[in-house]
Amino acid sequence: MSVEPPALLVFGAHPDDCEATAGGLAALYAARGGRVRFVSLTNGDAGHQTLGGASLARIRREEARAAAAVIGIESLVLDNHDGELLPTLENRRKVIRIIREFGPDLILTPRPNDYHPDHRYTSQLVQDAAYMVTVPNVAAFADHLSRDPVIMYVPDHFRKPYPFTPDVVIDIGPVLDRKLDMIHEHKSQMYEWLPYNGGYSDEVPEGDAERRRWLEERRAPRMRQLADRYRDHLIARYGPERGARVEYAEAFEACEYGSPLTDEVRERLFPF
Repeated sequence: MSVEPPALLVFGAHPDDCEATAGGLAALYAARGGRVRFVSLTNGDAGHQTLGGASLARIRREEARAAAAVIGIESLVLDNHDGELLPTLENRRKVIRIIREFGPDLILTPRPNDYHPDHRYTSQLVQDAAYMVTVPNVAAFADHLSRDPVIMYVPDHFRKPYPFTPDVVIDIGPVLDRKLDMIHEHKSQMYEWLPYNGGYSDEVPEGDAERRRWLEERRAPRMRQLADRYRDHLIARYGPERGARVEYAEAFEACEYGSPLTDEVRERLFPF
């Protein structure tokens, strides 16, 4: 009897967050036939130096749709203002309904300690929804779940109150191009807003193919750094020979508010 592949639900604060932090895992899930949905809790309408409002929100929603189409997954962008996300009851109910209607086995979200308020509140909203997805009388018109999904955090570089501590590190080398292709679709961010905000606009090439190569030069080292930083995890997972050869990785930390990440569950959710 065939076993249905696990389903992955990734929450980000902005339309390009999911691709940047978990695009490799999403591509691996999609390649195995698993259901995957990326959710942005804001519409990204503040993320540009010249564009804004409804026109930018529509651009960013379309970029998210195009990125998801690269690997054939779902994309949902909520109509909350960028920079103004709050952990309200209304937004908690939205997150509860999204989780219940999708029925994920694994949820990914940012950690609650982060420089950006939208990232922090995305994390809080997912954490606040974690238990409530099992309570029938909360958001009563969306059928409750019988148990919590596993919830895990995506990585960051912040060290207080404690640094990111991975429980799972995976090789994304086989799908690195797919991840970068997804990120490449967020043109308003990768080639306009982030270079402007970071002071390196003069480095951005003109042509599409040249930009894609430039993107890889900037982004791939980050995933290489994760592989090097957590080399011991990779060796433990893949064995000394393959673990030593992994070039690009993604890492995830278990959140205690979800179902326990037992060894059996870990192998079901990360069968790569």
